[in-house]
Amino acid sequence: MCSVPIHNPQATIRKGVITRFAPSPTGHLHLGHLVNAVLVWHHAREAGGIVRLRIEDHDRDRARPEYEQSVLDDLEWLGLVPDTPPIEAFRHGRCHGRQSDHPERYEAAMQGLADDGLVYACACSRAELAERLGPAGPDLELPYDGYCRDRKLRFEPGRGLRVRLGPGTETFDDLSLGPQSQSPDAQCGDLLIRDRVGFWTYQFAVTVDDMVERITHVIRGADLLASTGRQIRLARLLGRPAPARFLHHRLLFGPDGTKLSKSRGDTGVRELRAAGVAPSAVLAQARELAGLRT
Repeated sequence: MCSVPIHNPQATIRKGVITRFAPSPTGHLHLGHLVNAVLVWHHAREAGGIVRLRIEDHDRDRARPEYEQSVLDDLEWLGLVPDTPPIEAFRHGRCHGRQSDHPERYEAAMQGLADDGLVYACACSRAELAERLGPAGPDLELPYDGYCRDRKLRFEPGRGLRVRLGPGTETFDDLSLGPQSQSPDAQCGDLLIRDRVGFWTYQFAVTVDDMVERITHVIRGADLLASTGRQIRLARLLGRPAPARFLHHRLLFGPDGTKLSKSRGDTGVRELRAAGVAPSAVLAQARELAGLRT
């Protein structure tokens, strides 16, 4: 296992911080997640801020209760205690930190955008989009071409919902990577916020949550850097007066040069725990991989 050095892991975040650790319960925690966790807790504690725990289970096809319990158990074992909600709150049923427990939040946000004339129904599948535009490369996404934008389709089962993003550039100063400029319309086109099965998308759910929960600083892996401009644009359309600040850290990679992935079984934390490794030793390893001084 190797680590790509973080550009500036000691970047200073000022006081008044509300940040979040937001794992998806689609697998067990691995060291890549733990690097993110120690950075989240480090920057929040350095600034005297707040860490929120959010279980991002918007992907209802892949999310599993056993994975959520595994995440909670590992965090508790490591002593990574969120300020809100408490870990026990997730174990006792409905919890405001779990995305699937407040669908009304996303429905209300979508309806606000629809009232402003920004939402339309879309019947396009990925295959149809690829047929019109050609297949995307392995590291590219196909920007939506607006095919259904003016068709005035009904909002009904089997159709997705998209938000009109409009042209323009979003600039932001990443706290680790420096000045950034992105054009969401060119990158992704009108943003899918609910898919054809009826699930809210990551881009929409996380933007709504960050606004409602008053997240001031988003600390996450560099694989999500390309999502930032569109999330800033969407937050503005939703009525957020000022965007969150972003810090994107470099990822951990396995021996084959690809990033650690739950889908490949790159778990790590529960194996270390089962092997009898002390939690302090696991945290020390994560901090070292994150580039934090111990």
